[in-house]
Amino acid sequence: MQLTLSIPALLFPAISLSMLAYNARYLAIAALIRQLHKQYQEKASRGLGIQVRQLERRLQIIKNMQAVAILSFLFSAITMFLIYIEQGFWANLIFGISLLALMISLVLSLIEVQLSTNSLKIQLSDMGDKNVKE
Repeated sequence: MQLTLSIPALLFPAISLSMLAYNARYLAIAALIRQLHKQYQEKASRGLGIQVRQLERRLQIIKNMQAVAILSFLFSAITMFLIYIEQGFWANLIFGISLLALMISLVLSLIEVQLSTNSLKIQLSDMGDKNVKE
């Protein structure tokens, strides 16, 4: 297959949109951590501390998702430059690395979504237990 400038350019919008989504997740979690931290200062509880630690873990994953997505974006741009200067072997190699970085970013996103879902299940199970007792 012949790699042309348009092929790595197709990744630009996909990577940009995923980075926007990752940033939105980051901002939402950061706001939640600030809120829980304030609650923890007012009334320290073990449950709040656990929630903050889980959110910190998710924040770390999101940071890694963003970093790998940025690398994918950078490698796509390098690929385009290598195609421009007619370095086909290196362009193919770097483009493969770019795709691999994008896949890693997506896998990290899947892990973060699973953690988020598990956190919500814990919250909802706590509410379910209260409703059963009433």
